[in-house]
Amino acid sequence: MNLGTIQFIILTVLTVAGFALEVIALVDATRHRKDAYTAAGKLTKNYWLLILGISVAVGVISLPNGVLNFLFLLPVVAASVYLVDVRPALRQVQGRGSSGPYGPW
Repeated sequence: MNLGTIQFIILTVLTVAGFALEVIALVDATRHRKDAYTAAGKLTKNYWLLILGISVAVGVISLPNGVLNFLFLLPVVAASVYLVDVRPALRQVQGRGSSGPYGPW
């Protein structure tokens, strides 16, 4: 196995994992109420669905042997921002947030 093959395998695994992250974020965004987004002080549900929908579309194009392989990072960043920042705020507003011994996580 040469270096080019190893790099291709690594890029393929990262691209597929990033695409899975994008789909998870999009599905999760559809599950929350519209008013929870504004109550949490975030962009509206429609904006997040648009951002994550475009992310999934770019993710599909970026899958292995796709035209835009180098762009797979942009949708991953958008999905990561949603999952790390918006999702916890939505869960807290809806009363499903987790809290530790020193307050909310």
